[in-house]
Amino acid sequence: MIGIVGKPNVGKSTFFSAATMATAEIANYPFTTIKPNKGVGYVRSRCPHLDFNVQCQPRNSACENGVRLVPIELLDVAGLVPDACQGKGLGNQFLDDLRQADAFVHVIDASGATDCEGNAVIPGSHDPVEDLVFLEREIVQWIKGIMEKGFDKLARSAHLEGTKVEQVIHERLTGLGVTEVQVATAVRASAMPAKIIDWKEEDLFRLAQHIRQQSKPMIIALNKADVANPALIERLSKLEGYVTVPTCAETELALRRAVKAGLVSYVPGDQGFKVNDTSKLNPNQKKALDYMAQVMQRYGGTGVQKCLEKVAYEMLELIVVYPVEDEGRLTDHDGNVLPDAFLLKKGSTAKDLAYKVHTDLGDHFIRAINARTHRVVGHDHLLENEDVMTIVAKR
Repeated sequence: MIGIVGKPNVGKSTFFSAATMATAEIANYPFTTIKPNKGVGYVRSRCPHLDFNVQCQPRNSACENGVRLVPIELLDVAGLVPDACQGKGLGNQFLDDLRQADAFVHVIDASGATDCEGNAVIPGSHDPVEDLVFLEREIVQWIKGIMEKGFDKLARSAHLEGTKVEQVIHERLTGLGVTEVQVATAVRASAMPAKIIDWKEEDLFRLAQHIRQQSKPMIIALNKADVANPALIERLSKLEGYVTVPTCAETELALRRAVKAGLVSYVPGDQGFKVNDTSKLNPNQKKALDYMAQVMQRYGGTGVQKCLEKVAYEMLELIVVYPVEDEGRLTDHDGNVLPDAFLLKKGSTAKDLAYKVHTDLGDHFIRAINARTHRVVGHDHLLENEDVMTIVAKR
């Protein structure tokens, strides 16, 4: 699941609505989002029907001219303000909601028109870099706070019993979805003191930073790029240590609504769009679409889809796999051709796919068949991107 995060009033809910076409309350004041919104976005993948020369019949995703739109869960949470880890604003609720996320899209107001708490200010008067620093600090402080509760007692016990430090930290963070491998990698990267009883507060903070980087990677959406100073966008795009993408969430949302109304042809992630019938547009619509076309030409699209796909494919290292019941006809039990597309972590096995489809398939797994090669493989067979697989299980 990808968490859409940021301070209030930067366009988080607009980004979420654009990515999911879900109904999220959007307004120009802080804390519009109180309860987290869950929805389904999509990332693009080449549909296997092109290789097999068949007509696919998608069930859990759409296929647009050979581009499969693969579902991925999104979460839009309440805005974060400075000192949220101490309960300010809706901080405690925000941070607790983030437990569910595997990665973050941090939406910032690249136009500099909102202060640290999300209040409107003169465009360009607030430095968005401050938002990057404070949100990272709040999340790290939250992780550190979880680790250090009763830490002295645990550290003494681990030291006396010879328990691995990775195990001690992992047990504290299991509720965040952090793996022991990620903890071990973070411990090495943090250059922690050899003995856990010697760890100080600053050591825990440094460790929390690396744990966040390992377990919950983050991309920065430079939102409102269409009204931002180009020089500011360029500066933000070159920030060391950050992956940034200029985004225009309002444009993306308007385009998806225009598609729904039949006014334009557009597939999420396209660099432009096509007007279906100019005679059906009123002057205001023509003006708006001309403006959106200029914005997309400037940035090569709206950036919303690019953010999701960078997170999914590059940061989370997900692959797309297509399970079918009949490897010869590429169908499910109802005869649908290539019905489903699932995202799995790179390194996942055939048995992992079986569990993804249904628990019973995983529990009673016998073997799998690769529909491309017709090879029979075992439970530990590593899957590759765009694999089409049949799972054989005991009945």
